[in-house]
Amino acid sequence: MSDNYASVPLRELNNGAFIPSIGFGTWPLDDIQAGAAVAHALDAGYRLIDTAENYRNEEGIGEGIGSTSVPREELFITSKFNVEWHSLQGVQNAWENSCTRLGVEYLDLFLIHWPNPKEGNYVQAWEGLVKLLKRGRVRAIGTSNFTVDQLQELIDATGVVPDVNQIQHSPLWIDDARLAFHAEHGILTEAWAPLGRGKHGLLESEPILKAAATHKVTPAQVALRWQMERGVIPIPKTSSPERMAENLDIFTFNLTPDEVLAIDGLDGTADEPVDPMQFGH
Repeated sequence: MSDNYASVPLRELNNGAFIPSIGFGTWPLDDIQAGAAVAHALDAGYRLIDTAENYRNEEGIGEGIGSTSVPREELFITSKFNVEWHSLQGVQNAWENSCTRLGVEYLDLFLIHWPNPKEGNYVQAWEGLVKLLKRGRVRAIGTSNFTVDQLQELIDATGVVPDVNQIQHSPLWIDDARLAFHAEHGILTEAWAPLGRGKHGLLESEPILKAAATHKVTPAQVALRWQMERGVIPIPKTSSPERMAENLDIFTFNLTPDEVLAIDGLDGTADEPVDPMQFGH
């Protein structure tokens, strides 16, 4: 067990599982790249590994996991499924497919990747996830890119609150209404693109650079620490072992409330975020 792994706090989810407070993202790595990257990430101290059917790298991730000596019970493996599986039986099939590709017997977290409202079957997909949870096939269930209204619809239909909603979230894209709904219902927010997708000058912005200089850390570490201060789990992605270690090393400093507020001011300064009502797979 690495020192970095030991330093990563765990967060308790609605359904009782514990999730590491930072994860390792794997899009757009292919099977070969993902296998090597995951092996490096686990060695660096990551235990939350995030993938999806649509990333087409689950087999490589399985090989990366299998190449290390990290016990399965230390891992928190997340995957997501596509719209074609939005039915009771479909979710069961999606789970079986992901487990087979990853070489595991269960998933720690399984997510509906996109709501795809035009298809109109995400409630049935949620019912399928609830069934998997009750049968012990997954430790936690959730959504990705769901709106407040869609989350409420799932809760109303089943009485089961998602453990997680994974959304596009960074200082450039803050959705306070959605985060408030998450907090009210105990839904943990995970952030994809926590570093702004490497665009829009996030890591060159004045409040990020100022905080980095103050704390003698990198701009990326400041941006990821900002997520922590907001109660969000970031899922940064990189194929560089050096940056993996750097991104994980964010638990030795805190941002002040004024620094967080200054970074909040970057909201709305980039292109519009992806619209889940229009995009999905």
